[in-house]
Amino acid sequence: MKNLIKIISMLSVLAFYGVDAQQVVRKDTLAGTELTMTMDSKVSAALESIEDKCSKTTLATSSREDDEDYSPSKPTKIYVPSRELTNAEICRKNPRILGYKIQITTVKSNEEANEVKAYFRKRFPNLKVETDASLRPNYKILAGSYFTKQSAASDLSRVREYFKSALAVQYRIFCAEAK
Repeated sequence: MKNLIKIISMLSVLAFYGVDAQQVVRKDTLAGTELTMTMDSKVSAALESIEDKCSKTTLATSSREDDEDYSPSKPTKIYVPSRELTNAEICRKNPRILGYKIQITTVKSNEEANEVKAYFRKRFPNLKVETDASLRPNYKILAGSYFTKQSAASDLSRVREYFKSALAVQYRIFCAEAK
């Protein structure tokens, strides 16, 4: 019995020496980068034959014999941008984002808020002004919509001429309205 175990173990050790590992370089289907893998040559050959069969079957099923003008479509490529997204691309994905608004002032009543808004609209007709009542009994008066603090800086300096306590605050904004 001991001899049988020794023979089996020797055969298994010799079997591992018989495995031919090689480095195989493949192209990644999504990014197109090269991938290096170490595998047995028999496994590599089996994978290649399976891949060839798959590509042949997709071409065969996609071709139409009755339509002469039809040509098989190319596989769709996935585009991964290697740059920062533009504001328009961000807006398409998220119509409401975290940006900035100019907080003009905070008042104690809704009547005061309406007076401040009317005064602000006379001075700055091109800026949208709104009331935030989330801190009742206090009301925040907010103006404009901006992607960054830097984009709000020019309007903020003009608003501070009339409202000394105005400042840019982070706020959820509608992307389409933002500057």
